Amino acid sequence: MIFSKFERMVAGRYLRAKRKEGFISVITGFAFTGIALGVATLIIVMSVMNGFKSELLSRILGINGHIMIMAAPGFPFTNYKTAVQDLQKIDGVALAMPMIEKQILLSTGSMAEGAMVRGIAKEDLLKKQVLRNGVAGVDIDRFEGDTVILGKRLADRLGVITGDKVTLISPNGKITAFGTVPRMKSYHVLGTFDVGMYEYDSTHLFMPLETAQTYFGLHDAVGQIDVTLKNSDDLPLMRELIAQSVGIDAYVYDWKQSNSAFFNAIDVERNVMFLILTLIILVAAFNIITGLIMLVKDKGRDIAVLRTMGATKGMIMRIFFIDGAFIGVVGTLIGLGIGILFCENIESIRQFLETLSGRELFSAEIYFLSQLPAEINWTEVGVVATVSLLLSFLATLYPAYRAAKFDPVEALRYE
Repeated sequence: MIFSKFERMVAGRYLRAKRKEGFISVITGFAFTGIALGVATLIIVMSVMNGFKSELLSRILGINGHIMIMAAPGFPFTNYKTAVQDLQKIDGVALAMPMIEKQILLSTGSMAEGAMVRGIAKEDLLKKQVLRNGVAGVDIDRFEGDTVILGKRLADRLGVITGDKVTLISPNGKITAFGTVPRMKSYHVLGTFDVGMYEYDSTHLFMPLETAQTYFGLHDAVGQIDVTLKNSDDLPLMRELIAQSVGIDAYVYDWKQSNSAFFNAIDVERNVMFLILTLIILVAAFNIITGLIMLVKDKGRDIAVLRTMGATKGMIMRIFFIDGAFIGVVGTLIGLGIGILFCENIESIRQFLETLSGRELFSAEIYFLSQLPAEINWTEVGVVATVSLLLSFLATLYPAYRAAKFDPVEALRYE
């Protein structure tokens, strides 16, 4: 749509309200602010939801594999070394890690916590970047024998530090004439790990694979093999291929199955938040309608004079369309700027607000992560901007149509 210089000039004059039109200016200001805040809030919330999902996924896949092969109860993998070699020969498999994962009770004498122990080889512990970064402060060369690495939050709860001893208690102990005797053994704390995900930092500990085999009585066997793929998009095909290659005494499942409820909940919440926050922009669009209708009513005599001077209905309609569109466009641009700037500095803003208020605003116990993530999806930013502009343009149509239909004779008669 091409606007003439005259139309732009008149529209600009109408946007700069005089003193007697102050109330109209206030309504326009509310519409302008509402669109900017709505767009900014929508971008921030969507980016935080994207970042939250992405960070959780990277942590989960940084510790676990895309595909897990679990041994059936009572039938551990005794030929796991050969199985790992065969899996790594498959095109598309980046890494296959044998491990043992069991629930135990961790005791320091005065305190006890339930925990998940993971027996893993020293070299495998360093093959994944998340795990490698998590144990950066640990002398990994000493990860052998009767040593364990505790999650940082788990160690803090138990009050243990590097060099202390902890006792592992497993309910699956020896069977005697008097019943099952729990398996108990003390281990030295080699250090702590921190992967930035509360669920793992507060419940897991790592143990050398051979030590775990001895402790759980598995001898030269493991309970599961974690498979990491080169490309996560190949998951369905690779899962089917691996499932066909394993025997009937094993179960094959992937990370989506084990975390499906959690990630489905995030997707549902994300979509609902998008709909709810879009209503903020819709309310601001209604403010545009209100402001423009009042402006049309106030400018009735001006419209009549312009019509008698030769202005067409189309020109009058375009003048008021420019006013409404200007509010929508500028409000949207400012909202985009605020939203993107906020997302780029969200962690610094969180820390500042926590310092200012003296309260923890992003608890790792609730949100699973130790830092507030934000990941801007530029496609979504474009959708938000498009929705905002579309609602703003639609909001201008009815007031502009009312202005174009204004009868100049009637307007001048009652002046």
